Amino acid sequence: MNTFSTRIRWAAAAALLLAACAPAAAPTSAPVPTAEPQIIEVTRVVAGTPEVQVITATPPPAAPAETFRVAIVMPSSTTDMAFSQSMYEGLLAVQREMGGEGAMEIAYSEGMFSVPDAAAALRDYASQGYDLVIAHGSQYGTSLAQLAPEFPETSFAWGTALDTFQAQGVTNVFAYQAEAQQGGYVLGTIAALMSESGVIGISGPVEAGDAKLYVDGFKFGAESAKAGTKVNVSYTGSFSDVSLMAAAAETHVAAGADMLTGSSQSVVGAIGVAKDQGAYWFGTQWEQTFLAPEAVVASQVYDWTGIIKDMIASHQAGVLGGKSYTLTFKNGGLVIA
Repeated sequence: MNTFSTRIRWAAAAALLLAACAPAAAPTSAPVPTAEPQIIEVTRVVAGTPEVQVITATPPPAAPAETFRVAIVMPSSTTDMAFSQSMYEGLLAVQREMGGEGAMEIAYSEGMFSVPDAAAALRDYASQGYDLVIAHGSQYGTSLAQLAPEFPETSFAWGTALDTFQAQGVTNVFAYQAEAQQGGYVLGTIAALMSESGVIGISGPVEAGDAKLYVDGFKFGAESAKAGTKVNVSYTGSFSDVSLMAAAAETHVAAGADMLTGSSQSVVGAIGVAKDQGAYWFGTQWEQTFLAPEAVVASQVYDWTGIIKDMIASHQAGVLGGKSYTLTFKNGGLVIA
């Protein structure tokens, strides 16, 4: 066997051995670098004289990272100017930052007022293999605690709450909460200083979650800012009933309130009353100026992007749950618009 053939066979054997023994590349979400050209030197012996041939070969690029799939179930619409829109817009912002639909897929179910229907949708998304399934509503917590153990490879998230159900042995649920009392305090202070009647009306949906936090913070801020300020608080018992929220606002105006506020997707009714009655409105969860520019003074806006990014990064690192997150002024999750 000539020298050239021997060297080629040894080179081929060594290449096969290295390929077989090399460790598998760890998955990564970082952009795949452009493959560098590979330089291969082959030595031939022609008539007793060594001759070196240089061959340049470009290996195929590595396979791109898989698309991260997120599904969300929401109690209202993606354009509710409140709770659901804040989370949906946050998902869209993260999707753009990650590189678009090819990097992050978003599926959603909106208007899921019925808890059993929402639970069915959550189960359907999990069974389809979505990486992160978000139950965006405190009313979905019980269903999620029962569902999550059935899909141990899926990350779930819910809010607003801080319970990840670890006490029940659940390990794949994230929880998040907006510390809405912070913005409520600021807006309540402004409302009290602006008010000419000294009467403020607050219309809450259900006395729970971030809605109650906001109402309590607004009331405390108003009463602390100006002695003698009267703050009337009512709860409609519904997150979605626009007519009940409008009726509550009318009752507050009739009692002398010239400053109004409230929480949930149903506040569009109350904002309409503020506009028609010449009162001022303070919003929360999303920027509400668009609904009545002449009536809306300011809004507390929820920015969920930081939380969403950390949940995605945690899942990709193998941490499927067990974390609780909060939105605050300090971490940039709460903003006054």
